[in-house]
Amino acid sequence: MSTTLPPFEEIVATHGPTVLRVCRAVLGPMDADDAWSETFLAALRAYPTLQPGSNVEAWLVTIAHRKAIDVTRARARRPVTAGEVPDVPAADAAGQPGSWDDDLWQALRDLPGKQRQVVAYHYLAGLPYAEIAAIVGGTADAARRAAADGIKNLRRTYLEGATS
Repeated sequence: MSTTLPPFEEIVATHGPTVLRVCRAVLGPMDADDAWSETFLAALRAYPTLQPGSNVEAWLVTIAHRKAIDVTRARARRPVTAGEVPDVPAADAAGQPGSWDDDLWQALRDLPGKQRQVVAYHYLAGLPYAEIAAIVGGTADAARRAAADGIKNLRRTYLEGATS
């Protein structure tokens, strides 16, 4: 096992896409890029103290989880404007294959928070349930149950909704 850490740029290139997928699944497409940036800024500051041989992906997902909590809290504190809302959504990637538009994000957003987090951390980041339990709290069995319930709900709302 190596006693030195790889350059930080290599860590970003290797794990950046996974962290972005996790941020999108947990927070949605609007706040994911900011959370991703904040995750890697925090990771850059803490990287020199990371022990060689550490699970870098789990470490980054833990940081992303904490940044997602920060974003969620900040979102709750933002003032809500009471103006006229346009009937047409803003022009972005909506409706294009692979985009995070209505259907998938709606199905993920409708999951309870812990189910959404566990599904993202396990199925998008590939973390084992024991590490997920350390991130979100609880036991590995509870994380496994939350993931199973989340996938069951996604199948019911997203997959079955797409066929009907």
